[in-house]
Formats: sequence, structure tokens, C-alpha cells
Amino acid sequence: MTVSGWAYMALVFVLVLASAIPLGLYIARILKGEVRFLAPVERGIYAICGIKPDRPMHWQDYTVALLLLSVIHVVLLYAMLRLQQYLPFNPQHIAGMSPRLAFNTAVSFATNTNWQAYVPEAQISNGAQMFGLCVHMFVSAAAGIAVAGAVMRAFTASNLGSLGNFYADLTRITLYLLLPAAIVVGLVLVWAGVPQTFAPFATVHPLIGGAQTIAVGPMALQEAIKELGTNGGGFVNANSAHPFENPTIWTNILETWALLVIGFALPITFGSMIGKPRQGFVLYTAMAAILIAGSIGAYAAEAHGNPLHVAAGISAAPGNMEGKEMRFGIAASTTFNVAATGTSTGAVNSFTDSYMPLGGLVPIFMMQLGEIAPGGVGSGFYTIIVFALLSVFVAGLMVGRTPEYLGKKVQAKEIKLAMLSFLILTFFILVGTGYTVISKTGLSSMANAGPHGLSEMIYAWTSATQNNGSAMAGITADTPWLDYGLGTAMLFGRFAFLIPVLAIAGSLAAKPKLPASSGTFPTDTLLFTGLLIGVIVILGGLQFMPADTLGPVAEHFALFSGKTY
Repeated sequence: MTVSGWAYMALVFVLVLASAIPLGLYIARILKGEVRFLAPVERGIYAICGIKPDRPMHWQDYTVALLLLSVIHVVLLYAMLRLQQYLPFNPQHIAGMSPRLAFNTAVSFATNTNWQAYVPEAQISNGAQMFGLCVHMFVSAAAGIAVAGAVMRAFTASNLGSLGNFYADLTRITLYLLLPAAIVVGLVLVWAGVPQTFAPFATVHPLIGGAQTIAVGPMALQEAIKELGTNGGGFVNANSAHPFENPTIWTNILETWALLVIGFALPITFGSMIGKPRQGFVLYTAMAAILIAGSIGAYAAEAHGNPLHVAAGISAAPGNMEGKEMRFGIAASTTFNVAATGTSTGAVNSFTDSYMPLGGLVPIFMMQLGEIAPGGVGSGFYTIIVFALLSVFVAGLMVGRTPEYLGKKVQAKEIKLAMLSFLILTFFILVGTGYTVISKTGLSSMANAGPHGLSEMIYAWTSATQNNGSAMAGITADTPWLDYGLGTAMLFGRFAFLIPVLAIAGSLAAKPKLPASSGTFPTDTLLFTGLLIGVIVILGGLQFMPADTLGPVAEHFALFSGKTY
């Protein structure tokens, strides 16, 4: 671990955490309908789509609107991927995807997962990238933030029947947040060297002879929303390790900032929406503490290098560089990796399959915690709110006080819905992994044996279910079982969690807001921050520890005994 490495990490976190505060206040103004600099465009969208932005929606209406839009988008993207050979902007004449791969990809991008079981350069056209995948990057991210806004409104008033209007929220978030931010970040990336062109792939003739095909296309804008929307689907297969997607250390900093900043801004938005900034800072602090701890852990594991090299008399300096870009080094690689798995981004600038066992455990565990550090845009916020409700419930049981959060009583209905949502996620991760490693079709997709192969499969099912989208590699993802199985896990991971969350929000919104009393457990203190982190680690992460012990932990101890996989 070096001074420059520590300085890099400090710079990234200072930039993210500082800029998240004004951005969070700005998002609050968007959700309140106070930002209107594109009002004519906004009104035009409402008129064309028949949207009545002032029409209130109960939680059931809000949920149905979100689900219907998601179904329509899955169907449209599936058709686009199957028929892309007949559609424009396909200079390479790429054929349509197989039914199972198109299903997996359509579900992946509609759920903000962006799992890529395909090779982008060979299996998807520029048109499908722009009008299919990139559009979904905006819509799925905006939908997540819209749900977060609906949850925030549940705490703003007494006996509130409406959570807002989903279509108005979706439109405003896209127009006033995601689109302007993506244009600015995209232009900076173009200036830094990221291609933004409709030209066909370039063919060059290197000095050693022969010919080489270089993939180019409309990368910069997709790269921008890929990070800002915590999507992660790269234009090329190497993702942010490719010099076209991520040319320099400065673009690496920019992309790390982009994938984190909105997630950290939303707790600040929450504090502003409810008129209690300290409540937002508690969630913000818990997110930051977990992310920083994970980043330090991964950096330490990789900086210490491979013990087998040390035993063979090979210097451990500069650490484990396998699978990492020489342009970036260990600190910039591990920080990006942990940021991408602490959110639901799934982008990579190094390859987790080459990490040391404990270095690979960190991103797995970050996802298993529920991706709340700071999580996907929107989804990270409403997930940590569910953890906050569980925390006040646990605190109430310990001290004999009525569970209450921000003036809203937390009763059996909310706790049952919260536990149901978490148990569904746990089921898909553990049962999916378990069946895969004992079935013939599952084992045939694994390239590695022993605990490392298990780690790769735990990672895949965790990534799909938690809507992350990154992969440890080492598996053949485009198989019937994984295409359909992981696709189903993505659907349940997004909607089987999101629907109970909206039901909780609807239940809390309908309750009267009670004034604080002597029996109210304070939730704006350092004590509650520590309790919240403890509940996240225990309820969110430790249920996976037996599986993680058989995977990366077992591989770590096997490595010290000289065994590799």
C-alpha cells in the first residue's frame, strides 16, 4: 500500500462525498417540481403521452404504472435484439440474438442489471446499443430514483394517500437530472478520447502484419449514463478496462465519481424532503463507512500480493497486478471495483477473477449486503430505508420502546414485508448457486474447480439477483440454464423487492405522523448510525457467510498451503 494509492482513494471519496450534498439538494427540488428550465419540453411529453402530472397515485397505482412500463420495455428490447439484422445503424451486419440470450439481455437492461452474457462487439449493433440498451439505461435508472422519491414522500405528511405520479417523476428525473448530467459527462469523455461516432468498425494493419478490427461507435454517451445510472453495460466487452471507454487515470476518476455521486446524493435529498437534514446524513454516513471499509479491505488484499510468489522468493511489490491495468495500478482498480459493486453498476476496469481470494470476497460481500453503499440509483436508498425500519424495530425490542421512524409507527405489516423482500433475494442467490454447482448443465459452464469455481458462481447469482451485472468471469454465461435462470433472478431481484417496498411506503404514508416523545428512539445520532451498520452487516451479509466460507475464504487458506485452482 503506497502513499499515492491512499491519496488516490482520498481524492475520489472527497470529490464524491462533497459534491453529493449540493446534488442531493438539487434532486429534492426536482422531486418537488421546482426545477422547470425545460418546462416546454416537459409539457410536450405530457401532451404526447397523455400524462396528467398532477394526478395522484396510491402505492398500488404507482406500482402498476412502473410494472406496465417495464413489461413494455422488455418486450420492445427483446424484439429489437431478435430483429437487429433488419434494423438501421448496423454497419457490421450483426445477426439477431438467440431467443434465450435476447430474453436475458432484455430483462437485464430493463432491471438496471446490465448483465452481459454476449460480446458487444460481435453480437449487438450500434442501433441496438443506442435505441435499445442506452434508452433502458436512462429509463431503469430514472424508475429507481422515482421509487426512492415515492418512499421519501411517505414520511413527509400525515395520512398521505398519494406517493406522487410515477410518469411525472420519471419524466422530470430524466429531463432535469440524468440527461443533462450524461451530456456533460459524455462531452468530457469525448474530449478525453472516448469515441462518439456512427462510423463502422475500423480496420488497421499493424507493423507485424495482418489486419486488426477496432470496435468504434457511439460510446461516450453510453459510457456516461452507464456510470451515472449505475448500469454498467459497456459498449465493448472489456468495459472500463478498454482504453476507448476509459482512456486515462483522469477519466477513471470521473467514471468512479459518476457511478457513486447520485447514490450518495439521495440521502441528502431525503433529509431535505422531510425537513430534517440530520436524518439524511445518518444514512449518508452509514453508506460512506461501508464503502470506505470495503475499499480499504480490497486494496490491502491486493497490495500484499500473492503469498506463493513471496514463498518462491519473488518480491510482493507492487502487489497483485494480475488482471489489472498498468495505466491505473492497484488502488485505482480496487477502488473502481468496490465502487461498482457497492452500487449496482457492474462496470469493471480490472478483472475480479484474477484478484486474491479475499480481494474477490470484498465485491461479493458488498453486493450481498444489499448494495446500499450507496447502492443503485434509487434502489440503494430505498433498500437502506428498509434496513432503517428493521433497525428501529430491533432497537424497540431491545429497550422496550415502540418502534417508530420519523414519526411513523413501524408495525408487524411493515416488518413482514421487509423480511419477505430480503428472503426472496437470499433464496435466489443461495438456491441458484447451489443447484448450479450440483447440476450437470451448471457444472459444464464452469472453467474452474474447487472453491474458486464456487466463488465465480456465487458471484454470478449474487450479481444477477442484486441487479449488479458484473461478473467474476471464469464461467460460460450464455447457456440455457444461466440465460433463463439468471434472467429470472434479475426480475425477482428488482421487482420482488421493489413491490414490497412500495407497499411499505403506502402503509407508512397512510399513517398519522406522530410527534416525538420521551419514548421515541432517536434516529439522528451516531449510536443509530452504528446500529444501522450492524443490522446491515448481520441481516444483509452474514446469512451468506457459510457459502462465502466455502468459496473465497477456503481458497484463501488453500493458497497458503500451496494449492491453486
